[in-house]
Amino acid sequence: MGVFTGYRDSPHTECGIVTTLGIQFLQRSMRKPSRLSEVAKLAGVAPITASRAIRGIGYVSEDARARIMDAATQLNYAPDMVARRMRGEKSRLIGIFVNNFGSLALHEITREISNEARSRGYDIVLFNAERFDGPDRAGTRDMLANLCAGLILPMPNVEDGYLAELEQRQLPCVFVNFEARPTKLPVVVVENRKGARLAVEHLLSLGHRRIAFIAGSHHTGQSGERQAAYVETLNAAGIAVDAALIVSGRFVQSGGYAATQQLLALSDPPTAIFAANDEMAFGAIDAIHSKGLRVPGDISVVGFDDIAISSHIHPPLTTMRQPLSELSACAVRELMALIEGQGPEAKKVALPLELIVRKSTGLVPQRG
Repeated sequence: MGVFTGYRDSPHTECGIVTTLGIQFLQRSMRKPSRLSEVAKLAGVAPITASRAIRGIGYVSEDARARIMDAATQLNYAPDMVARRMRGEKSRLIGIFVNNFGSLALHEITREISNEARSRGYDIVLFNAERFDGPDRAGTRDMLANLCAGLILPMPNVEDGYLAELEQRQLPCVFVNFEARPTKLPVVVVENRKGARLAVEHLLSLGHRRIAFIAGSHHTGQSGERQAAYVETLNAAGIAVDAALIVSGRFVQSGGYAATQQLLALSDPPTAIFAANDEMAFGAIDAIHSKGLRVPGDISVVGFDDIAISSHIHPPLTTMRQPLSELSACAVRELMALIEGQGPEAKKVALPLELIVRKSTGLVPQRG
């Protein structure tokens, strides 16, 4: 995959990442562009014939098509995608718009969406911004949205006003892993509450009763769903929820570390921690080890996502596995339906999670 990236030296790097489109753009910007008429002349055909061959529309003999494509290659000819869109022709691009391309789970989801889209003959444009509703983002945002046949927004930020604009304009668009509020567009999510319930029930089955929860941010609504299930499951087990055991980790590893330090400083610290994502769970394990304690000998830790590195840390992390391939295929499938003319609807597709038990959880320790 070709990648064009621009970086800024800031905590929130803003960059545009473009596949084949970006490479073609850079190549064409460094030379005088060839015209379709020149391709047709070199191939010995009429311009309309060259146009049909390159666009894949209408009949062109195999011999003529081969000459045309060879001429296009020699002249480094690439069709003007903007002009084609202005003529109403369908694009073979899908835009993935991301609020802060930071979390490892988001990287994995985006990669799977990209693979699924390319398997269907679509190229990918990945646009990253802290917010898409700011005036400094509007020009790039609208240019890319107009070039693309449709958009996928994985884990979007509920505070970004662009989400409401997408709903109002009824563009072909699908949200992924978004539960912050109801939406008028299709949403593909995992069953956050059921998954979190399984995680807490696992800890309860090991004898833990003093279980802490490290929350993420409110931006996607997923942390709130997982926290609600944590509270419901403890209540169902007859365990009163201790507010001191619910702390924020902001969905980042350093946040999980700081949150765990806070929990370990309690006069009655937890025997188990359920973190709302794997990265915070990594931070929790680091903090526990830094105090000379053992996982799971002294404290058990459960994460959420099962990102690739979760099975390679020490100890390997017990976590809830997201079905990333199925999630991505479903999101692309929903977008294809919109692109092909099915009207947007407030549709929610929820996929089940799987509890993956590894070595970061164990029986409740006996404390003197």
